[in-house]
Amino acid sequence: MFYYVLKYVVLGPLLRLLFRPRIEGIENIPAGGAAIVAGNHLSFSDHFLMPAIIKRRITFLAKAEYFTGPGLKGRLTAAFFRSAGQIPVDRSGKEAGQAAIREGLGVLSRNELLGIYPEGTRSHDGRLYKGKVGVAVMAIKAQVPVIPCAMVGTFEVQPPGQVVPRIKRVTIRFGEPLDFSRYAGMENEKAVLRAVTDEIMYAILGLSGQEYVDRYAADVKAEQANRGA
Repeated sequence: MFYYVLKYVVLGPLLRLLFRPRIEGIENIPAGGAAIVAGNHLSFSDHFLMPAIIKRRITFLAKAEYFTGPGLKGRLTAAFFRSAGQIPVDRSGKEAGQAAIREGLGVLSRNELLGIYPEGTRSHDGRLYKGKVGVAVMAIKAQVPVIPCAMVGTFEVQPPGQVVPRIKRVTIRFGEPLDFSRYAGMENEKAVLRAVTDEIMYAILGLSGQEYVDRYAADVKAEQANRGA
């Protein structure tokens, strides 16, 4: 209930008014049935802008840190994400990744929309980074289409470290659904998972026009942090 209050009464109308999003390819979102919406991740604002313009409810796998912050701010943030139907994901290891996949498959088993950022973290410099294969595992195992999505302009609206977003117009593009049914039963084949994930990332790249980096964003961030230490 609270999800729909946020979407249609509180946040949705406000976000549309402030950011006046250009929406392209919305017809590629299926009217019913399970599907994965896989997007680039440039800003904290992405969590709100994409769900605000999709008619159907969409559930995102959100990092666990949003649910475990200290103090009043942490409790309010956790309550907000839980009320909005977001699922906490621990990103600290392989077993955590398996748990995230199980949660995602649970959403898809209910014929719902699942939102995921294959990069696994926000881009710190506006570039598009290598995708993690969890999205491929879920797409193949659940036998559902993947709709690529590109957020354009949200990095300028709210880059990492900026608390209050700038008021700028953004564009949200949805590509044609990607069908991976030809890989049915091959969700444990590493080469297949890499190929599927790369196909998804290149579809996002075609929509976003970003520079692509064939490395994981988390690794690049860690290297830069070490150099700065």
